[in-house]
Amino acid sequence: MNGARLEDVIARVWGYTSLRPLQREAMEAVVGGRDSVLVLPTGGGKSLCFQAPALVRPGLAVVVSPLISLMKDQVDTLTGNGVAAGLFNSSLTGAEKNAVVAGLREGRYRLLYVSPERLVGEGGEGFLSLLASCGVSFVAVDEAHCISQWGHDFRPEYRQLARLRHFLPGVSLHAFTATATAQVRRDIATQLGLREPLELVGAFDRPNLLYRVLPRAVLKRQILDVLARHRREAGIVYCTSRREVDALAAWLSSEGIPARPYHAGLTDSERSAHQQAFLSEHIDVIVATVAFGMGIDRSNVRFVVHAGAPRSVEHYQQEAGRAGRDGLEAECLLIYSSADFMRWRVMLESSGELSDASRTLLQQMERYAAGVGCRHRHLAEYFGDRYETTGCGACDYCLGELEPADTPVTLARQILSCVARVGQRFGATHVASVLRGHASDQVVSWGHERRSTFGLLPRASVAELRGYIQQLLGLGLLRMTDDAYSALALTPKGLTLLRDEHSCPGLTLARQRAPRRDAPRAVSRAEAASWDGVDRDLFERLREVRLGEARQRGVPPYVIFHDATLREMARVRPTTLDALLSVKGVGARKASDLGEAFLAVIRTHTT
Repeated sequence: MNGARLEDVIARVWGYTSLRPLQREAMEAVVGGRDSVLVLPTGGGKSLCFQAPALVRPGLAVVVSPLISLMKDQVDTLTGNGVAAGLFNSSLTGAEKNAVVAGLREGRYRLLYVSPERLVGEGGEGFLSLLASCGVSFVAVDEAHCISQWGHDFRPEYRQLARLRHFLPGVSLHAFTATATAQVRRDIATQLGLREPLELVGAFDRPNLLYRVLPRAVLKRQILDVLARHRREAGIVYCTSRREVDALAAWLSSEGIPARPYHAGLTDSERSAHQQAFLSEHIDVIVATVAFGMGIDRSNVRFVVHAGAPRSVEHYQQEAGRAGRDGLEAECLLIYSSADFMRWRVMLESSGELSDASRTLLQQMERYAAGVGCRHRHLAEYFGDRYETTGCGACDYCLGELEPADTPVTLARQILSCVARVGQRFGATHVASVLRGHASDQVVSWGHERRSTFGLLPRASVAELRGYIQQLLGLGLLRMTDDAYSALALTPKGLTLLRDEHSCPGLTLARQRAPRRDAPRAVSRAEAASWDGVDRDLFERLREVRLGEARQRGVPPYVIFHDATLREMARVRPTTLDALLSVKGVGARKASDLGEAFLAVIRTHTT
């Protein structure tokens, strides 16, 4: 019976007639009162797994979230769908807090979003006692990896959530996160005191994301190339320092691309204003440190650029995963150099965080960046998934944008030999000059034009050779020295390859394939499928209607409808309210409130 009620609620409120993997099992655990841990990638539909059961089970569902902006977005979306939802956090005024407390006592809410500080900080016991008197049906802990010291975003206040068991002894607890290794999942269950929890772990692969990696060359040109592929689309550019964020945002704006910076060095009001400008689609590009992203619910981010490598694959997966939350295609581009990893080591060492574990995480990130092979396979297998697909159709390697070297072992040994011949005292640019046979002033001053490796690779460009060197660094055949003027040096593994050409079976090197000027832009499988049958002009007109409705209501456009719903409208072109209700993402409340505005445009366009 509960299953039928869930299906009815989901179709009526959210307009969904089918569920994503593991959603049903997760909802049934919540409805059945069994503790659970759910790990689904960003965009996998975690929120629905506690929102829908809240409308099936009697009582008040409490959602713990550390993300104030996300709370507001989700409450706006829920109330827009006709669901009685509220929030309680530090952003409220005294009068607003009193109104929420009154609403709780009167039983007006089905869902209440609260910050962990509200539950464990000053006055927390009183608030928990209030909740205990309100008939709480279950507690959902979002971003649950924050409770684990083994997670990548540990927050001490989350540790104290175990007191929920004391104040709400008969209430089931449910942990939700997008990123959690087996060790983190065990820690979550222990710290929350979960009782024989059901553990559900979804596939980490996001087939709608197109992964690309580029060695850093002319960074600004590389970023402009991405923006040219995504005109009038939303994107995030991540940098590793505040200074880089400010400079890049200012430069983009000077190039006629409105962009705002976001980092911890801005005032609270500045950060809030820039974030709101992005969410409300007054701007489409934000340049940020990793301080930006958690709690950003804009679903139609079509590209994420890392203008420098992050410190771990876990961080990359979470940050890149902010693209394509609506399930439609999105591009994730990593632009990196070996200097990124040197910088991270210095930063971690100066902060006392450089450990064997953090070194390993950096090495794994470098291996991904320098790798030659299917990016989807690499990421899926890193997180412990089996990847059965042959050719993902959604990464630079599988789209044929990388050209494997014909004789990679010979090429690697030539580069390693050159590094050795110049005394392991120079960087990539100098080594590339020697290999190309370019008698620069520095090359001649050191007499390196007389080395046997001078001119070994005369047809290779500097960018191509730097790319090969980055790959050899990632493969552990070369390393950067730790002195003030870091230079390329051979590792024991690299020395072994110089002596024995058979010591690295399966070695692969590749360069970026130069696109033909008349060649069409590479399109992933997900992009081709998502646009199949869609009237693009109608889609753009529907976006304009959505923006107008959002401005009128004072909410972000994606709270009205996601892009995926607008594309479906532009595909099936409904002209009646009944037909509109068949479109995924259109529930009864939105059809009643908004339907005629969108139907009018569709009718006009199709006649």
